[in-house]
Amino acid sequence: MPALSIVKAANAAFSPSYLPVAIFVGGTSGIGQAMAEAFARYTKGNAHIILCGRNREAAERIIATFPKPSISQPEARHEFVACDAMLMRNVHTTTSSLLDRLPKVNFLVLSPGFFNVTGRDESSEGIDKRLGLHYYTRWKFTYDLLPLLKRARDAGEDAKMMTILGAGAGGKIDLDDLSLKKRYNVASAGLSGCTYNDLMIESFAEKELGISFIHAAPGVVRTPLLQPDSLVLRPVVGALMLLMYPFTLSAEDCGEYMLWALLNSGSGAQRRDSKGDDIGKKRYYGSEEARSRLWEHTVAEMKRVISADA
Repeated sequence: MPALSIVKAANAAFSPSYLPVAIFVGGTSGIGQAMAEAFARYTKGNAHIILCGRNREAAERIIATFPKPSISQPEARHEFVACDAMLMRNVHTTTSSLLDRLPKVNFLVLSPGFFNVTGRDESSEGIDKRLGLHYYTRWKFTYDLLPLLKRARDAGEDAKMMTILGAGAGGKIDLDDLSLKKRYNVASAGLSGCTYNDLMIESFAEKELGISFIHAAPGVVRTPLLQPDSLVLRPVVGALMLLMYPFTLSAEDCGEYMLWALLNSGSGAQRRDSKGDDIGKKRYYGSEEARSRLWEHTVAEMKRVISADA
Protein backbone atom coordinates (compact mmCIF):
# COMPACT_ATOMS: atom_id res chain seq x y z
CA MET A 1 0.00 0.00 0.00
CA PRO A 2 1.86 3.10 -1.20
CA ALA A 3 1.62 6.32 0.77
CA LEU A 4 -0.52 9.06 -0.75
CA SER A 5 2.59 11.20 -1.33
CA ILE A 6 4.17 8.38 -3.37
CA VAL A 7 0.97 7.91 -5.35
CA LYS A 8 0.79 11.63 -6.17
CA ALA A 9 4.44 11.66 -7.24
CA ALA A 10 3.86 8.66 -9.50
CA ASN A 11 0.79 10.29 -11.04
CA ALA A 12 2.72 13.51 -11.59
CA ALA A 13 5.34 11.54 -13.51
CA PHE A 14 2.78 10.47 -16.12
CA SER A 15 4.08 11.94 -19.36
CA PRO A 16 2.77 10.10 -22.41
CA SER A 17 4.44 10.53 -25.78
CA TYR A 18 0.98 10.77 -27.36
CA LEU A 19 -2.01 13.03 -26.73
CA PRO A 20 -4.35 10.93 -24.56
CA VAL A 21 -8.11 10.67 -24.95
CA ALA A 22 -9.89 10.03 -21.64
CA ILE A 23 -13.61 9.57 -21.03
CA PHE A 24 -15.02 9.86 -17.51
CA VAL A 25 -18.58 8.53 -17.31
CA GLY A 26 -19.93 9.89 -14.05
CA GLY A 27 -17.23 12.55 -14.15
CA THR A 28 -19.40 15.46 -13.03
CA SER A 29 -19.25 14.57 -9.33
CA GLY A 30 -17.57 12.40 -6.72
CA ILE A 31 -14.73 10.06 -7.59
CA GLY A 32 -15.13 10.49 -11.34
CA GLN A 33 -14.79 14.25 -10.99
CA ALA A 34 -11.73 13.91 -8.75
CA MET A 35 -10.06 11.56 -11.23
CA ALA A 36 -10.81 13.84 -14.17
CA GLU A 37 -9.43 16.87 -12.29
CA ALA A 38 -6.27 14.99 -11.35
CA PHE A 39 -5.84 13.70 -14.90
CA ALA A 40 -6.20 17.22 -16.31
CA ARG A 41 -3.73 18.55 -13.77
CA TYR A 42 -1.06 15.91 -14.41
CA THR A 43 -1.36 16.16 -18.19
CA LYS A 44 -1.23 19.95 -17.84
CA GLY A 45 -4.41 20.09 -19.87
CA ASN A 46 -2.72 18.51 -22.87
CA ALA A 47 -5.35 15.85 -23.44
CA HIS A 48 -8.79 15.31 -24.91
CA ILE A 49 -10.91 14.93 -21.78
CA ILE A 50 -14.61 14.10 -21.98
CA LEU A 51 -16.90 14.36 -18.97
CA CYS A 52 -20.03 12.30 -19.59
CA GLY A 53 -23.09 12.68 -17.41
CA ARG A 54 -26.35 14.55 -16.87
CA ASN A 55 -25.25 17.80 -15.24
CA ARG A 56 -23.99 20.25 -17.86
CA GLU A 57 -23.67 23.11 -15.37
CA ALA A 58 -21.45 21.03 -13.08
CA ALA A 59 -19.38 19.78 -16.02
CA GLU A 60 -18.75 23.28 -17.33
CA ARG A 61 -17.75 24.45 -13.86
CA ILE A 62 -15.30 21.55 -13.53
CA ILE A 63 -13.84 22.00 -17.00
CA ALA A 64 -13.28 25.70 -16.32
CA THR A 65 -10.78 24.69 -13.60
CA PHE A 66 -8.72 22.47 -15.93
CA PRO A 67 -5.33 23.80 -17.09
CA LYS A 68 -5.57 25.16 -20.61
CA PRO A 69 -3.68 23.09 -23.21
CA SER A 70 -0.20 24.45 -23.84
CA ILE A 71 0.03 22.84 -27.27
CA SER A 72 -1.61 24.05 -30.43
CA GLN A 73 -3.19 20.74 -31.42
CA PRO A 74 -6.96 20.92 -32.00
CA GLU A 75 -7.22 17.44 -30.48
CA ALA A 76 -6.25 18.87 -27.07
CA ARG A 77 -9.61 19.95 -25.71
CA HIS A 78 -12.01 19.41 -22.83
CA GLU A 79 -15.73 18.84 -23.30
CA PHE A 80 -18.99 17.65 -21.83
CA VAL A 81 -21.15 14.96 -23.41
CA ALA A 82 -24.67 14.77 -22.06
CA CYS A 83 -26.01 11.30 -21.30
CA ASP A 84 -28.60 10.06 -18.84
CA ALA A 85 -26.93 6.68 -18.46
CA MET A 86 -29.89 5.24 -16.56
CA LEU A 87 -31.30 4.21 -19.95
CA MET A 88 -29.40 1.90 -22.27
CA ARG A 89 -30.93 3.64 -25.30
CA ASN A 90 -29.24 6.86 -24.20
CA VAL A 91 -25.94 5.06 -23.76
CA HIS A 92 -26.31 3.59 -27.25
CA THR A 93 -26.92 7.06 -28.75
CA THR A 94 -23.91 8.48 -26.90
CA THR A 95 -21.49 5.71 -27.83
CA SER A 96 -22.62 5.80 -31.45
CA SER A 97 -21.78 9.51 -31.58
CA LEU A 98 -18.39 8.98 -29.93
CA LEU A 99 -17.54 6.17 -32.33
CA ASP A 100 -18.27 8.45 -35.27
CA ARG A 101 -15.98 11.26 -34.19
CA LEU A 102 -13.19 9.92 -31.96
CA PRO A 103 -10.04 8.37 -33.42
CA LYS A 104 -9.33 6.34 -30.26
CA VAL A 105 -9.83 6.10 -26.50
CA ASN A 106 -6.90 5.56 -24.15
CA PHE A 107 -8.73 5.69 -20.83
CA LEU A 108 -12.36 4.84 -20.15
CA VAL A 109 -13.39 5.41 -16.52
CA LEU A 110 -16.86 4.35 -15.38
CA SER A 111 -18.15 5.51 -12.00
CA PRO A 112 -21.89 6.34 -12.30
CA GLY A 113 -23.66 5.67 -9.02
CA PHE A 114 -27.13 5.15 -7.65
CA PHE A 115 -28.04 5.10 -3.96
CA ASN A 116 -31.34 3.82 -2.62
CA VAL A 117 -32.59 1.68 0.22
CA THR A 118 -35.88 0.65 -1.34
CA GLY A 119 -36.93 -2.36 -3.39
CA ARG A 120 -36.62 -2.97 -7.09
CA ASP A 121 -37.06 0.28 -9.02
CA GLU A 122 -37.31 -0.34 -12.75
CA SER A 123 -36.51 2.09 -15.52
CA SER A 124 -38.81 2.40 -18.52
CA GLU A 125 -36.68 -0.31 -20.12
CA GLY A 126 -37.54 -2.87 -17.46
CA ILE A 127 -34.08 -2.82 -15.86
CA ASP A 128 -33.56 -2.16 -12.18
CA LYS A 129 -32.05 1.32 -11.93
CA ARG A 130 -29.37 0.37 -9.44
CA LEU A 131 -28.26 -2.70 -11.36
CA GLY A 132 -28.54 -0.69 -14.55
CA LEU A 133 -26.05 2.00 -13.53
CA HIS A 134 -23.80 -0.36 -11.62
CA TYR A 135 -23.54 -3.00 -14.31
CA TYR A 136 -25.45 -2.79 -17.61
CA THR A 137 -24.44 0.81 -18.33
CA ARG A 138 -20.79 0.01 -17.72
CA TRP A 139 -20.92 -3.11 -19.86
CA LYS A 140 -22.52 -1.25 -22.75
CA PHE A 141 -20.10 1.68 -22.66
CA THR A 142 -17.19 -0.77 -22.68
CA TYR A 143 -18.66 -3.04 -25.35
CA ASP A 144 -19.58 -0.19 -27.67
CA LEU A 145 -16.33 1.76 -27.28
CA LEU A 146 -14.08 -1.29 -27.48
CA PRO A 147 -13.10 -0.48 -31.10
CA LEU A 148 -11.64 2.83 -29.91
CA LEU A 149 -9.68 1.15 -27.11
CA LYS A 150 -8.37 -1.35 -29.67
CA ARG A 151 -7.14 1.48 -31.90
CA ALA A 152 -5.15 2.90 -28.99
CA ARG A 153 -3.72 -0.52 -28.21
CA ASP A 154 -2.82 -1.18 -31.85
CA ALA A 155 -1.00 2.18 -31.96
CA GLY A 156 1.15 1.09 -29.01
CA GLU A 157 -0.56 3.50 -26.62
CA ASP A 158 -2.30 2.98 -23.28
CA ALA A 159 -5.67 1.26 -23.65
CA LYS A 160 -7.37 0.97 -20.27
CA MET A 161 -10.88 0.68 -18.86
CA MET A 162 -11.72 1.06 -15.18
CA THR A 163 -15.04 0.40 -13.49
CA ILE A 164 -15.24 1.77 -9.96
CA LEU A 165 -17.68 -0.13 -7.79
CA GLY A 166 -16.68 -2.87 -5.33
CA ALA A 167 -13.97 -5.38 -6.15
CA GLY A 168 -13.88 -7.81 -3.25
CA ALA A 169 -17.33 -6.74 -2.04
CA GLY A 170 -19.42 -9.15 -4.09
CA GLY A 171 -21.29 -12.32 -3.26
CA LYS A 172 -22.78 -15.44 -4.77
CA ILE A 173 -25.10 -14.84 -7.71
CA ASP A 174 -28.17 -16.67 -8.97
CA LEU A 175 -27.47 -17.78 -12.53
CA ASP A 176 -31.20 -18.39 -13.04
CA ASP A 177 -32.14 -14.84 -11.99
CA LEU A 178 -29.40 -12.59 -13.35
CA SER A 179 -31.78 -9.68 -13.86
CA LEU A 180 -32.90 -10.02 -10.21
CA LYS A 181 -36.59 -10.05 -11.05
CA LYS A 182 -37.51 -13.02 -8.85
CA ARG A 183 -35.75 -12.35 -5.55
CA TYR A 184 -34.71 -8.72 -5.30
CA ASN A 185 -33.48 -6.85 -2.26
CA VAL A 186 -30.99 -4.06 -1.67
CA ALA A 187 -28.33 -6.45 -0.39
CA SER A 188 -28.61 -8.87 -3.30
CA ALA A 189 -28.51 -6.01 -5.81
CA GLY A 190 -25.37 -4.60 -4.21
CA LEU A 191 -23.54 -7.91 -3.96
CA SER A 192 -24.58 -9.05 -7.43
CA GLY A 193 -23.51 -5.79 -9.08
CA CYS A 194 -20.00 -6.17 -7.66
CA THR A 195 -19.70 -9.78 -8.80
CA TYR A 196 -21.08 -8.89 -12.23
CA ASN A 197 -18.31 -6.30 -12.60
CA ASP A 198 -15.71 -8.94 -11.77
CA LEU A 199 -17.13 -11.26 -14.41
CA MET A 200 -17.43 -8.41 -16.89
CA ILE A 201 -13.77 -7.41 -16.82
CA GLU A 202 -12.73 -11.05 -17.10
CA SER A 203 -14.94 -11.60 -20.14
CA PHE A 204 -13.61 -8.52 -21.91
CA ALA A 205 -10.02 -9.44 -21.03
CA GLU A 206 -10.49 -12.91 -22.48
CA LYS A 207 -11.80 -11.47 -25.73
CA GLU A 208 -9.32 -8.60 -26.15
CA LEU A 209 -5.68 -9.11 -25.23
CA GLY A 210 -3.40 -6.16 -24.59
CA ILE A 211 -6.07 -3.96 -22.96
CA SER A 212 -6.42 -3.31 -19.21
CA PHE A 213 -9.81 -4.03 -17.66
CA ILE A 214 -9.83 -2.95 -14.02
CA HIS A 215 -12.48 -3.30 -11.33
CA ALA A 216 -11.70 -1.08 -8.35
CA ALA A 217 -13.23 -0.76 -4.90
CA PRO A 218 -12.96 2.84 -3.69
CA GLY A 219 -13.95 2.07 -0.12
CA VAL A 220 -16.15 4.52 1.77
CA VAL A 221 -15.69 7.90 0.12
CA ARG A 222 -17.18 11.21 1.16
CA THR A 223 -19.20 12.04 -1.96
CA PRO A 224 -22.69 13.46 -2.65
CA LEU A 225 -23.80 9.92 -3.56
CA LEU A 226 -24.02 9.10 0.14
CA GLN A 227 -26.71 11.71 0.64
CA PRO A 228 -30.04 9.85 0.35
CA ASP A 229 -33.11 11.50 -1.14
CA SER A 230 -35.15 10.69 1.96
CA LEU A 231 -35.22 13.59 4.43
CA VAL A 232 -35.76 11.05 7.20
CA LEU A 233 -32.60 9.11 6.35
CA ARG A 234 -30.30 12.08 5.81
CA PRO A 235 -29.56 12.78 9.50
CA VAL A 236 -29.02 9.06 10.10
CA VAL A 237 -26.54 8.77 7.24
CA GLY A 238 -24.91 12.03 8.33
CA ALA A 239 -24.38 10.69 11.85
CA LEU A 240 -22.92 7.45 10.52
CA MET A 241 -20.52 9.32 8.24
CA LEU A 242 -19.38 11.46 11.15
CA LEU A 243 -18.58 8.34 13.19
CA MET A 244 -16.81 6.74 10.24
CA TYR A 245 -14.91 9.86 9.23
CA PRO A 246 -11.47 8.55 10.32
CA PHE A 247 -12.02 5.47 8.15
CA THR A 248 -13.20 7.24 5.02
CA LEU A 249 -11.43 8.96 2.13
CA SER A 250 -12.07 12.31 0.55
CA ALA A 251 -13.04 12.16 -3.11
CA GLU A 252 -9.78 13.93 -3.97
CA ASP A 253 -7.57 11.38 -2.20
CA CYS A 254 -9.57 8.49 -3.57
CA GLY A 255 -9.22 9.98 -7.05
CA GLU A 256 -5.45 9.96 -6.67
CA TYR A 257 -5.39 6.29 -5.65
CA MET A 258 -7.78 5.30 -8.44
CA LEU A 259 -5.76 7.22 -11.02
CA TRP A 260 -2.59 5.55 -9.80
CA ALA A 261 -4.22 2.13 -10.20
CA LEU A 262 -5.40 3.07 -13.68
CA LEU A 263 -2.04 4.36 -14.90
CA ASN A 264 -0.04 1.51 -13.37
CA SER A 265 -2.17 -1.47 -14.35
CA GLY A 266 -0.92 -3.94 -16.91
CA SER A 267 -3.05 -5.66 -19.53
CA GLY A 268 -5.76 -8.15 -18.63
CA ALA A 269 -8.35 -8.27 -15.85
CA GLN A 270 -7.33 -6.80 -12.50
CA ARG A 271 -9.10 -6.13 -9.21
CA ARG A 272 -7.89 -3.23 -7.08
CA ASP A 273 -8.68 -2.03 -3.57
CA SER A 274 -9.22 1.48 -2.24
CA LYS A 275 -5.48 2.21 -2.20
CA GLY A 276 -4.94 0.88 -5.71
CA ASP A 277 -3.35 -2.42 -4.66
CA ASP A 278 -4.04 -5.60 -6.63
CA ILE A 279 -6.25 -7.92 -4.54
CA GLY A 280 -6.09 -10.93 -6.85
CA LYS A 281 -8.95 -13.36 -6.15
CA LYS A 282 -9.82 -12.06 -2.69
CA ARG A 283 -13.57 -12.51 -2.05
CA TYR A 284 -14.08 -13.70 -5.59
CA TYR A 285 -17.34 -15.42 -6.57
CA GLY A 286 -16.90 -16.02 -10.27
CA SER A 287 -16.56 -19.10 -12.44
CA GLU A 288 -16.26 -19.94 -16.12
CA GLU A 289 -19.94 -20.85 -16.24
CA ALA A 290 -20.94 -17.62 -14.50
CA ARG A 291 -18.91 -15.53 -16.97
CA SER A 292 -20.48 -17.27 -19.94
CA ARG A 293 -24.04 -17.12 -18.60
CA LEU A 294 -23.77 -13.46 -17.60
CA TRP A 295 -22.32 -12.47 -20.98
CA GLU A 296 -25.10 -14.24 -22.88
CA HIS A 297 -27.73 -12.70 -20.59
CA THR A 298 -26.32 -9.20 -21.02
CA VAL A 299 -26.09 -9.42 -24.81
CA ALA A 300 -29.72 -10.58 -24.90
CA GLU A 301 -30.84 -7.76 -22.59
CA MET A 302 -29.09 -5.10 -24.64
CA LYS A 303 -30.53 -6.54 -27.86
CA ARG A 304 -34.01 -6.49 -26.32
CA VAL A 305 -33.75 -2.89 -25.21
CA ILE A 306 -32.10 -1.45 -28.32
CA SER A 307 -34.19 -3.38 -30.83
CA ALA A 308 -37.37 -2.26 -29.04
CA ASP A 309 -36.36 1.33 -29.75
CA ALA A 310 -35.62 0.71 -33.44
